[in-house]
Amino acid sequence: MRTHRRTHRRPARVVYTLPRDPASAGRARKLTTAFLARPAIRTAAVSAARADDAALIVSELVTNATIHGRSSCRLGLRVAEDQVIVEVYDSSPAVPHIRPPTQDGEHGRGLAMVQRLAQQLDVTAAAGGGKTVRAVLSG
Repeated sequence: MRTHRRTHRRPARVVYTLPRDPASAGRARKLTTAFLARPAIRTAAVSAARADDAALIVSELVTNATIHGRSSCRLGLRVAEDQVIVEVYDSSPAVPHIRPPTQDGEHGRGLAMVQRLAQQLDVTAAAGGGKTVRAVLSG
């Protein structure tokens, strides 16, 4: 009797809880880089450039969550097929707005940058309050 190998992989997924702290964005970036560098994920066709984009997106979304969400946040990372999915939850129900970047502004560029890097960006209200911001990148 012959056994068949599965031709598709189960999605790889991790979830981290990060405190409301300015250092959380840097920590999230390091966690993302380490997760996407795992051998099983590297073979899932996540390019180095896409991993860098994902780390930048994570940094921006976690910064927004800890500053504007005024709470700790939850970072979810998933690799499925040829996509990297980033989800950041915070307890604020306020929907973030993408502002046009200005040349001299220190703030307000993050979501515009995320929107340019991701193939999909959406915000959903979470059951029980808060929201999840999700960015999807092709591998």
